[in-house]
Parts: sequence; structure tokens; C-alpha cells
Amino acid sequence: MSDKKTHKQSTADKPGQTEPINTGYRRKAEPRKSADEYAGGIRQGNRVLLSKAITFIESSRPETRQFGEEILEGCLPASGNSHRIGITGIPGVGKSTFIEAMGKHVINRRGRKPAVLAIDPSSSRTGGSILGDKTRMPFLSTSERAFVRPTPSSGTLGGVARRTRETILLCEAAGYDIIFIETMGVGQSETAVHSMVDFFLLLMLPGAGDELQGIKRGIMEMADLIAVNKAEQEQSASAERAKRDYENALSFYPPGPSGRKPSVHLCSSLENTGIEEIWSRIETTLEKSRENGSFSRRRKEQAKYWMHETIGQRLREQFYSSPDVKRHLGELEKKVESGRISSCKAAAELLQLSKK
Repeated sequence: MSDKKTHKQSTADKPGQTEPINTGYRRKAEPRKSADEYAGGIRQGNRVLLSKAITFIESSRPETRQFGEEILEGCLPASGNSHRIGITGIPGVGKSTFIEAMGKHVINRRGRKPAVLAIDPSSSRTGGSILGDKTRMPFLSTSERAFVRPTPSSGTLGGVARRTRETILLCEAAGYDIIFIETMGVGQSETAVHSMVDFFLLLMLPGAGDELQGIKRGIMEMADLIAVNKAEQEQSASAERAKRDYENALSFYPPGPSGRKPSVHLCSSLENTGIEEIWSRIETTLEKSRENGSFSRRRKEQAKYWMHETIGQRLREQFYSSPDVKRHLGELEKKVESGRISSCKAAAELLQLSKK
């Protein structure tokens, strides 16, 4: 009689339960680590525990997310000691390849430890996401000094994922001193990343004419630096024209919060040109912002902003988890669709129901 193997459903994200070791054979499950043990391991640079903690934080299950937040609280004293760099640009501009080149530079030339939080757009129909950024960062994905975490946006606006800010804090506690946040791509709402970074870099392509019209002024005003990427030798003339066009456009904008106007640089991620100059500009700008106090002011304003954002997220979650709202939501949606009731009245009724 053959010995049948048992396969139990994983309970890795259920606080208070155990994590079975999936070897295919019957084996006693190891006890689940406490939040303090997770936090201690993360502060020691354990990347496995860091990945698990991020998964807990991103969970849609309240009890799992609460466990992740307990881990985060234990990591807070060790967080905050990094430079947070937001990188955005139109799809196809080469954000992942640029971060790969920049990450290689800060590791090999500056001895830093970068973490990359790459946000991929989620399908509005299926909720799925490709999460292919790691394939475009082969060096960083395999380096012991780097950490790459692709995350689906899950419908969150602003170019970032719902829990990106918490992930930043966990990565900082793990010892990563450069945090790159790669957004989905420039769009009308592609601005939330600015509220969680110290430096905002906008990547552009040669051939500025049409692109300059398509980029929202808000993005241009928030950028601390504009890099014209893919400026290979065969495109040098076009890249130079683009640089002049962006410099002309920026001359009409006021200085940013740091008191400095954004500069425009040329680079080629493939040929590895311009990368060192851009990083030097980033370091200089951050140093100046620390000296004039704008760095700490920006961090304080961001912390307050995200407190209010979290309140909004939690209220929305509580609203839709209300049993009375769930019971009447479908019925009121049909009434709104048929015109028997206005959207405002339906919303008011649901809000009243959520208070019961």
C-alpha cells in the first residue's frame, strides 16, 4: 500500500497560526514567529522576513494586515535613514533599465544598498498584473546588496501601490539606504509618489515637441530633475534639442520647495552615460535641502499627509465591510442605474446604514 502525502493549505499569513514546511512529506510545522521576532530579523537585514512582512502589510485580510503593522511598529526606530528617490516617466521611457544602471552605480561606485519598489499597473478587468520589472533588472535582482520588490497597483491612483509608504519604512529598517520607487508611468494622477520621496526624477525621451504637450504641468513643476534617457550617439542631436526645449519650459516655472530649479540632463542607460552626473546632482540637491531645512520639513509634511490618507482608506474599508451596506448595496445600485433614485440619495442612505 503506497504512502499518501498530505498537503495542507498554507496558513503563513494567519497571525497566531503555524507555517508548514512544504517538503512533500509529513513534518511537524514550525511555530509562527512573533511580530518582535520579525522586526528583529528585519533590522538584522533578513530579506526573507522582510519579504514576508511586506506581504502581511499588503494583505487585504484585516487580521493579517494588523500583524504586519505590528511588525512595522517594531521597525520604526530603525527607519528613516535613507534617500527616497521617485522615478516616473511615460511608458517605454526605460524606467526599469535606468534604475538598473543607477542601482549598479550606487552599489559599485558608492558602496550603497538600494531597494527598488516597482509599481505595475493592475488590470481593471481581472485585477492581474505582469510584474515583469525584475526581468529588466538582472543585476539588482541577483545582487546581495539590493532588494527588488514588484507590486501591483491594485487600482490605487497616483502611480504607487496602496502600502508603498509602509514598504519604504520596512526596507529602511532592513538597512537599505537608497529607496527607488518606480511608478507606473506619467498620467493625470501620477503624483502621489511625490508625497513620499525626497527627490522626484522625471524621465523623458528625445523628441520633446509632442511629449512636452502631453506631459501635465504638475509633473514638470514637481520634478527635481529631468533626465532625457536613450540619448545614444545616433540620437545625440535629437536629445540635445529635447534638453533645450525642457530647459526653456522650466525657465517659466518657479523654484521648487528646495529653492532650486530642476536641471535637465542627458543619459543613456544602455551605454551607461550620464548616470554618474545625475547621481551627483541628486546628492548635491539632497545635501542642500538638508542644509536649508526643506528636507526635514518635507518629511514631516509627508508623514502628516499619509496619516490623513490612511484615515480615508480605513473609513472606506469599514464602510464596505458593514453588513448592512453589503445587504443593500446591490439593490441601491440597481435603483441608481434605472434612475429611480439619485446617486447622492443612494450614497446618503448607504452612509446612514454604515453607522448602525
